[in-house]
Amino acid sequence: MQKAVRLAVFGFGGLGRGMARLAPQRPDFKLVAVADSQGFAYNANGLALTEEFQLQQPLTNDSDSIISLLKLHGHEIDAVFMALPNLPVEFFAETVKRIAEETGFQGVFVDALKRTEAVERLFALSDELRTHNILYITGAGATPGFLTTIAAVAAHSFVEVLDVNIHFGVGIANWEAYKSTVREDFIHLEGFDAKRVSCMSDEEIGQELDVRNGLLKLVDMEHADDVILELAGVCPRDRVRVGGLVDTRNAKKPVSTSVTVTGRTASGAVGSHQFVVSDEATMVDNVCGPALGFMLRGIELHQRGFTGLITSADIMPRFSTRVFGADESMQQREAVALV
Repeated sequence: MQKAVRLAVFGFGGLGRGMARLAPQRPDFKLVAVADSQGFAYNANGLALTEEFQLQQPLTNDSDSIISLLKLHGHEIDAVFMALPNLPVEFFAETVKRIAEETGFQGVFVDALKRTEAVERLFALSDELRTHNILYITGAGATPGFLTTIAAVAAHSFVEVLDVNIHFGVGIANWEAYKSTVREDFIHLEGFDAKRVSCMSDEEIGQELDVRNGLLKLVDMEHADDVILELAGVCPRDRVRVGGLVDTRNAKKPVSTSVTVTGRTASGAVGSHQFVVSDEATMVDNVCGPALGFMLRGIELHQRGFTGLITSADIMPRFSTRVFGADESMQQREAVALV
């Protein structure tokens, strides 16, 4: 790539702020815009963030900040990381639909959506995204995303995949820095659903965490790894299991994150591949880092005319292009163009 990708981050909670911190450390990206329910900020030369991740440039109050930002500066933005909350579940798809219909933005979107229903709602927008020259990559965070693509590659050792088990550990020093993420996790707890969680105050969430000593044990989650792996032809979605343990009071992970793929080989033997993620890599590292890699791949594909909606399992993420010689063409650097 000849110039840095001009990046916008929509949603400025824990993951959005994490992306704003990480992206400037990747030479392929320049953070030029952020937006959330409180407003937006834009700077063509790059947004400067303090160590506390507070914008030095104040947010501009606007009830439709994302739409307003793209109407004003969409032609100066190449790609967007979507870190918006996913409650209610229709909010995400409705926002994407509005962006396509109202702003004229033509570029690449990458999200870190987790719930199966939310991802499936986006599938219905593929034709509309294609009409508006948008390439949207969904499920491109840690899980689904990073671990989903590991499972998709590992599956090739087998003639039949019998089980995919993704089990994550997350440590958060202060749950209020990741309110939307924690709220979404509550949906998967026994006795809770999206309607109940949407009505709960922060105080009520805090009280529930106190009862659980800050630990959330999540089992058989409605996680979009299932539909993504099914669409990729790896296995039926009912063979995909996702769960984990979240500590909302300590930054240290309570358990290592892993993905285990069990299958039957050509000789009839049954075996398993297991990949374990470093405990030193944080949630931001594992969500935002891969998301940037998928975004780079998306930029390459969009430049070749690919539009519509694809998932993380359709493509492999791209690491920094700056590790290659400047005189190498994209074709020389690439083993294969996938989709």
